[in-house]
Order: sequence, then structure tokens, then C-alpha cells
Amino acid sequence: QVQLVESGGGLVQAGGSLRLSCAASGRTDSSYIMGWFRQAPGKEREFVAACSWIIQTTYYTDSVKGRFTISRDNAKKTVYLQMNSLKPEDTAVYYCAAHSRGPVEVSTSYDYWGQGTQVTVSS
Repeated sequence: QVQLVESGGGLVQAGGSLRLSCAASGRTDSSYIMGWFRQAPGKEREFVAACSWIIQTTYYTDSVKGRFTISRDNAKKTVYLQMNSLKPEDTAVYYCAAHSRGPVEVSTSYDYWGQGTQVTVSS
């Protein structure tokens, strides 16, 4: 079992920044890759970014490349998502997830999910 708790969401103006955190506990050694997804109202959950606990590998969806940065602190078992130059279209509930198997950009590849944190970007 892996428990994930997100924090750091909020309301920000377009062009602003937020940093999301995801604290992991439990059997995190079974999930080498951690991912961030988001879901806007009326839309499907979509992949945002992912990183490995072990190796320096990161993955991003095209719409956030150059604006978002995923990172991790292994000692704290925490994954971060630094979001800069935020746009109204980034508004969504952001979820942290622990990968199991399969493509990192596919939500069904992840076994464990946090409760989500709301990010709202005003224009």
C-alpha cells in the first residue's frame, strides 16, 4: 500500500506560480515512478508530468514543457510540481499517483492516487 497526500493548490492569477507537493508513505519502494495528473471540469484526467525516484528521468506533456518542473526529495519521500507562467487552461484538480506498470502518460498505469488539490488560475 502507498498513501499519497497532495498540498499546495490554490487560486493564482495568470502568469503566477504555485508549487504542489505530494508526500508519499507506505511501500513507496514498489513505485519507482511518480506522476502528476490533472482533471478539469467535464474533461478526462490527463497526464502532466512524471519522474523516477531512482534515476534522473522526467516526463512532461507538451502543454507544460518549459513552464512546469517535476522534482523529488527521496529523503522526504516527497514529489514536487513547480508550476510557473500559469494559464487559465491549467485550472484543474491535480492528482499525484504512484506508477505500477505501463506507459507513464496513461492513468491506468498507476495503482495509487492522492485525493487531489485544486488549482485555479484566473485571467
